[in-house]
Amino acid sequence: MAMMDKWTGLGSALASFFFLWSMVQNHIPVAFRYRLSTWGSKLVSFFSPYLELTINEYGAEVFHRSDFYLAVEAYLSDACARRARKLRAELGKNSKNLQVSVDDNDEVTDVFAGATIWWYACKQMAGSQVISWYPGEEVRRFYRVVFHRRHRDLVFDRYLPYVLEEGRAVTVRNRQRRLFTNNPSGSWSSYRGKNVWSHVPFEHPATFDTLAMDPVDKEEILDELQAFKEAKDYYTKVGKAWKRGYLLYGPPGTGKSTMIAAMANFLDYDVYDLELTAVKNNTELRKLFIETTGKSIIVIEDIDCSVDLTGKRKDKKAEKKAEADGADKPTLPTDPDKDDGTKVTLSGLLNFIDGLWSACGGERIIIFTTNHKDKLDPALIRRGRMDRHIEMSYCRFQAFKVLAKNYLDVKEHELFGQIAQLLEETDMSPADVAENLMPMSKMKKKRDANACFEGLVEALKQAKEEAAAKALAEAAKAKEEAEAKAKAEAEAKEAKEKDKAEAEATENNRGEDKGKDSKMNNGEIKEGDK
Repeated sequence: MAMMDKWTGLGSALASFFFLWSMVQNHIPVAFRYRLSTWGSKLVSFFSPYLELTINEYGAEVFHRSDFYLAVEAYLSDACARRARKLRAELGKNSKNLQVSVDDNDEVTDVFAGATIWWYACKQMAGSQVISWYPGEEVRRFYRVVFHRRHRDLVFDRYLPYVLEEGRAVTVRNRQRRLFTNNPSGSWSSYRGKNVWSHVPFEHPATFDTLAMDPVDKEEILDELQAFKEAKDYYTKVGKAWKRGYLLYGPPGTGKSTMIAAMANFLDYDVYDLELTAVKNNTELRKLFIETTGKSIIVIEDIDCSVDLTGKRKDKKAEKKAEADGADKPTLPTDPDKDDGTKVTLSGLLNFIDGLWSACGGERIIIFTTNHKDKLDPALIRRGRMDRHIEMSYCRFQAFKVLAKNYLDVKEHELFGQIAQLLEETDMSPADVAENLMPMSKMKKKRDANACFEGLVEALKQAKEEAAAKALAEAAKAKEEAEAKAKAEAEAKEAKEKDKAEAEATENNRGEDKGKDSKMNNGEIKEGDK
């Protein structure tokens, strides 16, 4: 009973002390109050062997949450959330998975290299009810890290960088990959929330397993992509920007866009589909590149049709020649809409690929697609810019087997031998082959493999006959053109010889007349000759 009285007295004394302290605080100058708080903290730290580190939600950029804070949040949700007592679940922006994180005012413990670290998710309300333009001022959230002072170097040198790296990796794994397209420059406005890129979720299902391509070539590309993904230190060592270029070329329907989707799904990258016709000049092109993120694929499809990049050098030579020929002639005013300064030039595109601006950020793949490789400027597709040229060709038997497995779940069939022979003799794109494997039986209400393969055989035979007829027609046309050309050359030669003979005859007649005139002048012509 005496012990209870002592504890009751102690409680009353503490309550009285805190009440009196709250009253005294109102009469103590602010500077002295801060000094007392500092002395109190030093006194506590003198007896306590633990250190504290605070990670705020908002840092120097008041409108953007701290990258370190977000990485810590992702790390704790992945590594420590199961040991927490209070959890918070939400579907974050641009995330494909449900995120379960540590709730406010809760504690979790982590162990790293034998050291115990305590994490506290803290929330602090503003002192006064005000409306602020800056996020984080009304409710201040932060993480507090507590650890023993003997682990100071371990925490700063190894643990925190580890948390940052792991948190970023978790964020990448959980994020919803996106497909971007560039907005017209007239709609760019940071105040209205319209950025240079707009996006939708990237949900293309293509993978390398379903890609109709030769297995050997496919495996080689997969090895390259995996090596690129893990080559950050290597690119730094050799002094190159961490990027790689691919040129996909071939006839329409051969799977160039499907290849891009398969690359994005394999690497887990975002895709930026750059529409060059919406870009006014090289400055806008650089702006678009700066706004892309790492772990992304930048695609320019049908590069030969996007903008006129092939005749720039010839045009400049022609302009110089015209200026030299007509230096004294008056010139008409030029159309400002057609000025080179308002266009994307070949030089600007080359700098976009591998100039100084290409080193801004890292882990990017740049892909060009074209149906006509020979139309592109050699400087645009040389090694170092487009490091690998991949020909997406017509469907052959190995690619057909992939399509048969994808569409009909068939690995072997009695018609495979005939189909293999026809595919070697006929050029048919994978898209056309796939179209013949999709028809559904009206009677059975499902896809009949026999009917699909028979239809494909007939389509291949028809394509073979059409190709043969086209080849004969082209040969006949070429023969006619050759005969017409030979006839025209013969006629031209005959006309040239005729003109030459007439010229020689005319020259001879002139010589005779000249001789007669000379004799008359010398008096050598007789009266009868006159």
